[in-house]
Amino acid sequence: MSLALGATPAFAASAAPVSSKPPLIKAPVAPIQTGVWTHAISAYVPPKYPADFKHFEYVKPDAPKGGTLNLKQPDRRTSFDKFNPFTTRGNAPAAMKIFVFESLAIRSMDEPLAMYGLLAESFFVAPDLSSISFRINPKARFSNGDAVTPKDVVYSLERLKSKEAGPDTQAEVADLERAVVVDERTVRIDLSAKSVNAVFAAGSMWVFSHKWGAGKKFDEVVTDEPIATGAYVIDTYEMPSRIVFKRTTDYWGKDLPSRSGHFNFDRVRYRMYSDHAVAWEAFKAGEFDIFKDYRASSWVRKHKGPKWDNGTLIKKAFKTETGQGLQSLNLNTRRPLFQDIRVREALMLAWDFDRYNQYGTFTHSYSVFNNSQFAATGTPSAEELALLEPFRAELPPRVFGPAFVPPDNLTSPNALREHLRKARDLLAQAGWKVATDGKLRNAKGEAFEFEYMSSNLPGTLIDYQRNLEKLGISMKERIVDFALFRRRLEQYDFDLIIIVEPDFTLPNAAELASLYGSKSADEPGNNNARGVKSRAVDALTERIGAATNLDELRTATRAFDRVVMWNFWQVPQIFVAEEQISYRNRFGMPKTQAKVFSADNFLEASTPPWPLWTWWNQEPGDAAPRK
Repeated sequence: MSLALGATPAFAASAAPVSSKPPLIKAPVAPIQTGVWTHAISAYVPPKYPADFKHFEYVKPDAPKGGTLNLKQPDRRTSFDKFNPFTTRGNAPAAMKIFVFESLAIRSMDEPLAMYGLLAESFFVAPDLSSISFRINPKARFSNGDAVTPKDVVYSLERLKSKEAGPDTQAEVADLERAVVVDERTVRIDLSAKSVNAVFAAGSMWVFSHKWGAGKKFDEVVTDEPIATGAYVIDTYEMPSRIVFKRTTDYWGKDLPSRSGHFNFDRVRYRMYSDHAVAWEAFKAGEFDIFKDYRASSWVRKHKGPKWDNGTLIKKAFKTETGQGLQSLNLNTRRPLFQDIRVREALMLAWDFDRYNQYGTFTHSYSVFNNSQFAATGTPSAEELALLEPFRAELPPRVFGPAFVPPDNLTSPNALREHLRKARDLLAQAGWKVATDGKLRNAKGEAFEFEYMSSNLPGTLIDYQRNLEKLGISMKERIVDFALFRRRLEQYDFDLIIIVEPDFTLPNAAELASLYGSKSADEPGNNNARGVKSRAVDALTERIGAATNLDELRTATRAFDRVVMWNFWQVPQIFVAEEQISYRNRFGMPKTQAKVFSADNFLEASTPPWPLWTWWNQEPGDAAPRK
């Protein structure tokens, strides 16, 4: 699990990475099929595609092959100096995970949480979720022609779990205890966390040949060309800025149902750029084909002009069904200043979403589970009330009424003023009143002052600061480097920070326990930034982890959502439930769009890059990379 760095166009650099393993949450009855060999594993509902399926719906199985796909590095890396994406030292191109390495299984892009065979043709999950066995596809081959064997899976896991692997890599396989060779085609992965999430983590594990880097420490495998199973291999490169991949003519998986209609370009060319402005000019000049913009002002104001008008470039926001994690200002309730719920609600009322959303590109966050069926709606159902009632005495009364709706400052010209007036009344009820010097003070004469810590550019909350000043509150902004930001976050040494919680397809009880659980609130280095300690939250998190069907999961998450949002432990901000890109008008696309995907990267197993994998070339005579 990781908290997003750049998941939304807003406060990319302020989000914080997860730094410890979340606690185990497991279901007494597994919500997936166990005890039998199967072609697919799906959580809570049967898999959409049967054992004899031919292809996913969001591909064109007979898509034409050919041409070159021209891309830029999709994240903040401006150079590369290695090919190994699993270690810390140096930078590897994002393309290594997108096009070169593969996993035992692949997630579908039109189901909540389901995986199908890739390197493995079938799976067997132990009834107690203590292990998952994989039967290797006999056709699976590495780029050197060797067959994929259980020995390679064991080797891969040992490398990925080693101290030479990067922290993010180790976190991905933290719940995978070990891999064991069962026979010449079968490998079993034992799970230290007996959970659905661990089962899917095993399926998403990267696999490479035991010959890759043999005899070296893993972090010494730097420029050794990968011996992997993907559809592409390295063709040419010029470190630190250019690399070209070529599709292998004998790709072993080209006829697999889970790969049909994929990888339609003969070559994929990546180029690194020194900064956003340089990359933008290069895109307009035709150096690469797809530009995903994380900046609201740029998306609205720059993605237009003659080349868009004449159809050379196309601007489109692809709507997705990915659940959007809560981006919010996290109030550290370990601080006495934030322990009164009236104070927290007042701080929430002072943030003006509508001012921030001046370009109209964002949606106001309203839930822990934005853009999904798991967000609370209306009044609690009878089933939700049954979960909430045992905690009525310690919960805000509004938990038992309509679902939380964030303030709307567009309802009238005076809406913001009215919200600030309400905030002032709440603060007064909590003992905070404006003194003769214009500052908000309590009965002891202490001023209401706190610090917003960020590793981002200054001034991102200037409007919020001004609204707080109207209430007599002083919020000081402190910009620190990311190393200090992370260290202070791990020690919970802050007043206010921005956190972007992970996007999701299905709610993850372990992640929620890490973010909101009482146990994690007392563990330095964990992810409970708010300092939440709530018996109701802990019990509802357990119910989420114990859900055995979709109805139970939905009921538990909606009850959980009501408790979190009505306690005002955070100031909800924004989300974007779409992939905002401009692209060169040269692509063919499947008739059916994927539902859960990323436009240009592969950061999470649950959001593969649908455009890069399934679009095809429609531009005649495009056989070589552009200069």
